[in-house]
Amino acid sequence: MMRPLQLVTYGLLIALLCWVLPGLAQFGAKNGQWRSYGGEEGSTRYSPLDQINRDNVKDLKVAWTWKSDNFGRPEFRSETTPLMVNGVLYFTAGDHRSVVAADAGTGETLWLWRMDEGERYQQAPRRNSGRGVAYWTDGRDERIFSVTPGFELVSLNAKTGIPVQGFGQNGVVDLFKQLDLDFKGDPMGHIGNSSPPVIAGDVVIVGPALRPGGRTDKENVKGDVMAFDVRTGRKLWIFHTIPRKGEPGYETWLGGADITGNAGVWGPFSVDTELGYVYLNIEDATNDAYGGSRPGNNLYSSSLVCLDAKTGKKIWHYQLVHHDIWDYDMPPHPILLDLNVDGRRVKAVVQLTKQAFAYVFDRVTGQPVWPIVERPVKQTDIPSEWTSPTQPFPTKPPAFDRQGVTPDDLIDFTPALRQQARQAIEGLRIGPIYTPPSLANAPDGTKGTIALPGFGGGANWESGAADPETGFVYVGSNTSPTLAALSKPDPNQPNFVTSDFAMGGGPGIPRIQGLPLLKPPYGRITAYDMNKGEIAWMIPNGDTPPAIKNNPALQGLNIPKTGSGSQAVLLVTKTLLFAGEGAGGQPVFHAYDKKTGQTIWETTVPVGPVQSLPMTYMHQGKQYIVFASGNAATQTPAQLVAYALPDPAAPAGQRGQRGQRGQ
Repeated sequence: MMRPLQLVTYGLLIALLCWVLPGLAQFGAKNGQWRSYGGEEGSTRYSPLDQINRDNVKDLKVAWTWKSDNFGRPEFRSETTPLMVNGVLYFTAGDHRSVVAADAGTGETLWLWRMDEGERYQQAPRRNSGRGVAYWTDGRDERIFSVTPGFELVSLNAKTGIPVQGFGQNGVVDLFKQLDLDFKGDPMGHIGNSSPPVIAGDVVIVGPALRPGGRTDKENVKGDVMAFDVRTGRKLWIFHTIPRKGEPGYETWLGGADITGNAGVWGPFSVDTELGYVYLNIEDATNDAYGGSRPGNNLYSSSLVCLDAKTGKKIWHYQLVHHDIWDYDMPPHPILLDLNVDGRRVKAVVQLTKQAFAYVFDRVTGQPVWPIVERPVKQTDIPSEWTSPTQPFPTKPPAFDRQGVTPDDLIDFTPALRQQARQAIEGLRIGPIYTPPSLANAPDGTKGTIALPGFGGGANWESGAADPETGFVYVGSNTSPTLAALSKPDPNQPNFVTSDFAMGGGPGIPRIQGLPLLKPPYGRITAYDMNKGEIAWMIPNGDTPPAIKNNPALQGLNIPKTGSGSQAVLLVTKTLLFAGEGAGGQPVFHAYDKKTGQTIWETTVPVGPVQSLPMTYMHQGKQYIVFASGNAATQTPAQLVAYALPDPAAPAGQRGQRGQRGQ
């Protein structure tokens, strides 16, 4: 017979297992496959595979490559992340966004599909390969879903690549015809797509990408999110990201929301399959840097919104930027994982943001896991603009990158460089985060405001990754400011309907003898222990780029690692954190100790920088890691690159080199 103490001990162990196992069962890629863009619907980008580990990662070699040379115009940048299902990779390629199926072991092309969209393609605001596809099965039928540059949803037979008859019209749903339009013109050329659709049970959900808001006026198509039956293509629901008159949230548009556009979901998004909820990371409204035509907080722009995936009914929302005029839209996909916070289980959703905050909510109720407080922020002095008196600041966890600019943030490798930096910002405004954009020719003589994080983030669509076993969340970020300087396109116009800023061809941020204005690191990787809401470690995103190392102004100086000025692309496995430096980084692929950030291994990628989110899978007893890479500087079109451990039976000179397949 068990003693009482033993009974208590066993009871505690059972309770602990009951807490841990549901989290492990739900999140992370399963069965050695990669069936969703984020590994699984919760977007952890985690795989429990450990054939590749810290002891043998040094032996990784290129196993095969898949080239996109013949897929339309040469595309030197690809953000596509393949899926792997039952030994087949599915991905997009080329500016026409062909859908490709390839053998997971060799990269050999099995089938491809491409639509000739004619004028729709020519007018498309997002003519590129996109970020990938979605997979659905009911155990018998298998389908691949993709959205074309011309904004058409296609359903393909996963085995043949042939459009599925009975879905829409000949396998295609014209998304223009499904919009609730109140736009005065033709939506063609204004709305499209850049990220994969999302599957929630038998529902396929499409988030739109619009003509970039910093280069459009206040009028544009509204970025409504639409859902369709996976079998028939019948529209099930539509969610108005900008409320129409009479709908909840319309009152937050003090001047009305009739002409305002955008507020799409252009980044990837996530689903809790057990709850049946979809989490939308909604971008800002037109335009990116000026909101004088849309006074008010502007729901649901720059908000995290939870919907019932079957009905589209709103469950909860939280606006993370009121009246966004910093382009702080939220392309990072929400990350779903279960946490242990002060001894209690929390079904959490983590929303990383461009402004370098990590907001953490109970994904069932929408309640913040740690308090979020409204703090006063600087107000605009542009008479026609409107700014919110406060913005929401999370009390935990701390920011993962630098926010706002002070003189102490300026480059200081030498006193001379620091003095030049001080002179360079004379006539420009600086201040804390949420300092509003200002006029290019303001009455006080200033010529714009330096915003940090800049309009590109902080974090961006690359988002982060999470380990559901430990509760750690990892994020790559870019310390890159933007000069936001507003000007009128026409002196007779009452409003500032375009902006002149660094990303859009404006005067830009000054450089100091070819060096960045601010101190390094220029990019970083941050690891959160999200159970505690604390930073566990932070490292630069790679080594110091040659352009910095070899700068004449720095010769003879001992320069610490600066990292690349780009957002790292991340993948977590059982034992390692893998990271490419991102499209603007060096062509280096890293493996880090996921507990400490220590470098375990790194290799130069022969093609160019790692541009897409890496993924991993097991095929015929071998683990592969695959990502997209390309190099405009060397005119090398984008490729998929697969790494694996060499076959022990192969001769040393042939290990890991299966050739250039899939051309």
